Amino acid sequence: MSTVGERDGKEFMASLAKGLAVLSAFSAGRPTMSLSEAAQAAGLSRAAARRVLLTLGALGYVEQNGRNFTLAPKILELGFAYLSIQSWIERAEPLMRQLSTDVRAASNAATLHGAEVVFVARATAPSWLMAPATPVGTRLPAFHTSLGRVLLGHLPQEDIWARLKATRIVQHTPYTIMDRAALVERVIADREQGFSIVDEELERGLRTLAVPVVSRAGAAIGAINLVARAGQTTRNEMRDRFLPPLQETAARIAEGLA
Repeated sequence: MSTVGERDGKEFMASLAKGLAVLSAFSAGRPTMSLSEAAQAAGLSRAAARRVLLTLGALGYVEQNGRNFTLAPKILELGFAYLSIQSWIERAEPLMRQLSTDVRAASNAATLHGAEVVFVARATAPSWLMAPATPVGTRLPAFHTSLGRVLLGHLPQEDIWARLKATRIVQHTPYTIMDRAALVERVIADREQGFSIVDEELERGLRTLAVPVVSRAGAAIGAINLVARAGQTTRNEMRDRFLPPLQETAARIAEGLA
């Protein structure tokens, strides 16, 4: 697995890494942090965290309210810069909206980052009966999401194992697969069939179906899914009724990709 620079190399900027660690510590579950909380979340000393937060504040990426810090709207510029160079995402959004309207189920698009998937586009279902789409920017464990499994399946098996070994497995529901060998087998089986169905492994009552978006060169540049409540849609229905239009949408998104 290639990286940009090495952590112990002379080109590695520790100060930049500390700043990114603090930014990454903010989340939906932790929208504000005190200095001590930021230091603990980012694994830094209080002095280092203070310098980082004050610098980010001076640059406009963080706002301070009393003892607490929160992300400022300017942080969106960083995310939009990434999205602007991902041409397939712009192409995917209207196609996903049409897909969601046709099958009356929410759709999401994601990319793979380490052992997580990052949601980069969404389309809400026109019916309250189905599950809602996940907000853009959400990160979820790749090994327990259908999006993640179809993306992991395009990696060499040794890379799959390396990412899995570096991951702490959490039992999200009684149906979560905890055995590492079984997880790799599931990823490989999904690769062979060309799609993945994850049934209540990450969240009770939630069933998802995903396929990869594959370029002409054979690279999986992302994945899209459909989401439904387990009590409203069976696995067979997702495979028989949802899979064909999902695969067609992924193929249309991939048109023109090198």
